[in-house]
Amino acid sequence: MAKLTREDALLYHSQGKPGKIEVVPTKPYSSQRDLSLAYSPGVAEPCLEIEKDESTAYDYTSKGNLVAVISNGTAVLGLGDIGALAGKPVMEGKGLLFKIFAGIDVFDIEVNEKDPEKFIQVVKAIAPTFGGINLEDIKAPECFEIEERLKAELDIPLMHDDQHGTAIISAAGLINALELVGKKIEDVKIVVNGAGAAANSCTQLYMMLGAKLENIVMVDSKGVINKQRTDLNSRKKPFATDRTITTLAEAVKDSDVFLGLSIAGVLSIDMVRSMNANPIVFALANPNPEISYEDALSARKDIIFATGRSDHPNQINNVLGFPYIFRGALDVRAKCINEEMKVAAVRAIAELTKKPVPDVVNAAYNLKRITFGRDYIIPKPLDPRLLTIVAPAVAKAAMESGVARKDITDWNAYCDKLRGLMGNDNKMLRHFYETAKQNPKRVVFSESNHLNMIKAAESAYAEGICFPILIGNEEKIANIAAENDIDLTGIEIINLRHDREEKRRNIYAKKLSEKRSREGMTFDEAYEKMYERNYFGMMMVETGEADALITGVYTKYADSVQAAKDVIGLRPGLKHMAAMQIMNTKKGTFFLADTLFNRHPSTEALIDIAKLTHETVKFFAHEPVMAMLSYSNFGSDKQGSPASVHQVVETLHTEYPEMLVDGEMQVTFALNKELRDKKFPFSKLAGKNVNTLIFPNLSSANTAYKMLIEMGLAESIGPIQMGLNKPVHILDVESSVRDIVNMTAIAVLDAIVEEIKVNSDTKINL
Repeated sequence: MAKLTREDALLYHSQGKPGKIEVVPTKPYSSQRDLSLAYSPGVAEPCLEIEKDESTAYDYTSKGNLVAVISNGTAVLGLGDIGALAGKPVMEGKGLLFKIFAGIDVFDIEVNEKDPEKFIQVVKAIAPTFGGINLEDIKAPECFEIEERLKAELDIPLMHDDQHGTAIISAAGLINALELVGKKIEDVKIVVNGAGAAANSCTQLYMMLGAKLENIVMVDSKGVINKQRTDLNSRKKPFATDRTITTLAEAVKDSDVFLGLSIAGVLSIDMVRSMNANPIVFALANPNPEISYEDALSARKDIIFATGRSDHPNQINNVLGFPYIFRGALDVRAKCINEEMKVAAVRAIAELTKKPVPDVVNAAYNLKRITFGRDYIIPKPLDPRLLTIVAPAVAKAAMESGVARKDITDWNAYCDKLRGLMGNDNKMLRHFYETAKQNPKRVVFSESNHLNMIKAAESAYAEGICFPILIGNEEKIANIAAENDIDLTGIEIINLRHDREEKRRNIYAKKLSEKRSREGMTFDEAYEKMYERNYFGMMMVETGEADALITGVYTKYADSVQAAKDVIGLRPGLKHMAAMQIMNTKKGTFFLADTLFNRHPSTEALIDIAKLTHETVKFFAHEPVMAMLSYSNFGSDKQGSPASVHQVVETLHTEYPEMLVDGEMQVTFALNKELRDKKFPFSKLAGKNVNTLIFPNLSSANTAYKMLIEMGLAESIGPIQMGLNKPVHILDVESSVRDIVNMTAIAVLDAIVEEIKVNSDTKINL
């Protein structure tokens, strides 16, 4: 990960519009009629309805999708009591996480009040605005009283995440760890080091799952909490042990589980060695755990170890829970977040860990297929399935425990709705960046005399997603960089005209001429091509001297495609390559193909495009539901393009019956499920929301996605190359810096997957 400086952090928060969140209108407001409906006089009607029945506020206002993140700033992250206003950036950040992970809107509210009673009254007074309340960064013991009182006196979901978030995620990890080592929670001896809000909540939740109080020892800064002590408050007394022990070392001896919610370095190697066989150690102090990862693993080979850090296996991270818990609670209009809902979240998170992990997540972590085991007892924070697994489990628990005011009856439709909430948020793109940062690759930027290419290379290097290789004249590149304040430190530049590249030109020409000898390419012809940036750069990828290549900002795409076919070649069994565009819209994520290469695709080409797109969409952790588009529907036009597409669908249905694909159909019926099901009930896509659109020609596909972008209706990732043997990606002409950096992340992901395929017998589709 690129090092973050103080200046980086301040600029991130201040540049453009200050802060991290904003309010965006959800209704039309362009005409006088719109404004009259939005405010006076039209707004009076919903007001009167809510006056008659307060529950209709969920129908006429944003209450049902609005959470308050409320703090008094007395326990902000690791900063302590810094005050309400100083904690605002953290609360805005929490709001951002709610939005990007679960589609929940947030108002952050900083209350300048430390007195618990006054704080409670403030929160109660503003509660009607919200569908739920997330208490944040309030110090113990005041946080206990505040949460308990508000839960008792309000009828909306409320949770102090600092307590319960850690409890829920660690509990999921614990039950999985115990399963792996063959121990029962009611039998194990547990040591909890730390006695604050999180420790209290974790211990209570573990007991709810079956842990016995007599098997638990809690330790605070003064030693073991035992019944001989006279300094215990009401929160610690219930956990006082009868055992006559006073030190952490005594408590840990012969124990099965250690939970650390304290400070760095308090757990020694000898203490870990004194634990029972197959010890479970959750060292959750941040940023440095109670015992380092290296020391823990050197102490015991049979250990299961977790921390709060992202650079070690088994990260206990609250973001695995709170967005999805509130999502489920809001969607059934729950009166509270009760214990049954927390346990449901625990079990859902634990069970998700045992399911096969999507390839896009596998590629991000350790370059191997992640499976349930000692190094994977909890899902990864960026697992895209959390929303559709945890939120429904919480909603069901709310309904079954009697605190839901709205029932969900169609759970498939609910999951579709959840996916739709993630429309405009770039969640998928974050996966790409996180994957690339885990294992940055050597990426050739072949058109490096272009300002946007140079800026993108600088940005990608600073982000830590790749090691750029620029091809071009070093003096010209340096001049462009100097004029635009671009830092090229650490970035390699290759000038093809230099004599020092003569050896490589010869080697590359020999390899290329041998590869294409049956197609009439001579050594001399291949040698001349080595003076062309794309040919040289692609040969670097072909020979393994680079891992991926980005091109296309000014080269004609036909020339780039020809170079790619000559040097890299198509995957076995394919006669065509294609490009896919990922479109993030308010109605969800859509995949469009072919957006770049095939002008007037034949039937054979459309079949290849459909197959490639199907595989690629699956790789990105989405289940493809594909519509083959045209201007007619299901054989109504027997000539030209519709007839060709109709034939493609027949072939796909026969040869690839597992594909959810149908057509030909107009885009109206592809995107309007109700209309399609009513008009064409026989469709293979009945009841399904289409997320993948295959266009009949390049003109329609290219026009469609660019229209969506220019009209502000979508954000785009792509074009993503499909069909070549190696990671070469060809951009649109005049792509922006952001487009190039995004595509670089895709190229690195592509290279990581290529590496997995080479080094593993596991089949990975891309």
